[in-house]
Amino acid sequence: MKPAAPFTAKRWHRVEYERLVDVGAFEGEPIELIGGQLIVAEPKGSPHAAGVEMAGDALRAALPPGWIVRIQNPLSLDDESAPEPDVAVVRGRHADYRSAHPTRAPLIVEVAESSLTFDRMQKGSLYARAGIVDYWIVNLVDRVVEVYRDPGPDLTAPFGWRYASVERFCPPAALTLLGVPAVPIPIAALLP
Repeated sequence: MKPAAPFTAKRWHRVEYERLVDVGAFEGEPIELIGGQLIVAEPKGSPHAAGVEMAGDALRAALPPGWIVRIQNPLSLDDESAPEPDVAVVRGRHADYRSAHPTRAPLIVEVAESSLTFDRMQKGSLYARAGIVDYWIVNLVDRVVEVYRDPGPDLTAPFGWRYASVERFCPPAALTLLGVPAVPIPIAALLP
């Protein structure tokens, strides 16, 4: 019997991935590029969809002019990653990103149920490595908002970085964004 060839995975570069997206190779597929790997996104059940829209509405209401909320759109974080966070706050106007996706966001929000561990570990490490200073997870399992701050190197983390500060908030608490002059957001406005 002939021995099986070893399994080899192709690592994708963001430029290759974006070319395939531009020609429609992934049309209708819930795929994002995370650390050179194509990852199938979590199915969006009703609680997840409601949480994403509620977070978007709450952030839009809290932000001053000059800031926008992007829902499930790519960020060009590095050469190997184009995640599509559930919600991202970026400076500018939507038209500013017609030629290229933003490369940074002062706040990223993921709404998590079945993806909770992945969002905590892999996406958390990826966002910390990218220097995202404020990362929130709307945790639908425990009905809390987890706030991750103070990114720093940690060789044990999946992408070599992690957040040093992790806090959990529940109603009636409110959150203030770092680096964005926004009004506080009640936790209740983020939880479906």
